[in-house]
Amino acid sequence: MTDTLTVSVLGTGIMGAAMARNLLRAGHTVRVWNRSRAKADALAPDGAHVAVTPAEAVESADVVLTMLYDGPVTLETMRAAAPALPPGAVWAQCTTSGIDDVAGMAAFARDHGLRFYDSPVLGTRKPAEDGQLTVLAAGPAEGRDAVTPVFDAVGARTVWTGEDGAEASATRLKLVANSWVLAATAAAGETLALARVLDVRPDDFLGLIAGGPLDMGYLHAKAQLILEERLSPAQFAVTTAAKDAGLIVRAGERHGARLDVAAASARRLERAAAQGHGDEDMAAAYHASFDDGPPSAT
Repeated sequence: MTDTLTVSVLGTGIMGAAMARNLLRAGHTVRVWNRSRAKADALAPDGAHVAVTPAEAVESADVVLTMLYDGPVTLETMRAAAPALPPGAVWAQCTTSGIDDVAGMAAFARDHGLRFYDSPVLGTRKPAEDGQLTVLAAGPAEGRDAVTPVFDAVGARTVWTGEDGAEASATRLKLVANSWVLAATAAAGETLALARVLDVRPDDFLGLIAGGPLDMGYLHAKAQLILEERLSPAQFAVTTAAKDAGLIVRAGERHGARLDVAAASARRLERAAAQGHGDEDMAAAYHASFDDGPPSAT
């Protein structure tokens, strides 16, 4: 198969739009659809064909890439696309979804003659824009010549976790990775909130751990977003992080692990969203530490 493909991108939010642009830069023909039409229209100047319906978007597609809110929304969209799905096309399912949702999507793919790849991505807005995502992928070896150019266009690395997408091995790894991301983000926010109310300068804390085993670049990155009030545009929005936290908690419960930190992170994110921070970066969960907003710095 030629490395130049027709790729349908269903879902052009923060991540999907960036992935579509990188596919266009790689020379692929890209057809896009989004429930909020304006987000898809923004890709027209880059050369994307904007479709009115999911079915129109997938016409003549070699690869269908889904980057939607969650598993149920993804399956609903693919059902709408079903009348025009080309038999034998590859479906690269990049949405972070529940483990059980992956099984349902794999069954849909089987029923419609699609080659299914469970392929969530690790990374946020900036890596997506730069084509530096990590793709976690599981799917049949015989279809990888079609999907590899797509993964190469949107990511810097592809980590293969298995040959049966229905087993959701890639999604399982993504949920584990996101559990760490969410825990680190919550800890960063709470630490800065405690520093604020105890009149401790954040730079004193960050300097204290600098270069030691407790230091980490991610802490500094999220701390600076909070301290400099640069929470918009979001790298990874509060509402999406809350959704993922819920998926992680349910996955743990289903398989026998009680995840207290993930559950608390989900509640913090939901509280931050209720305070009006839902579209901001997930670091905005910092605000959930205060009922009436953070006190003024001294």
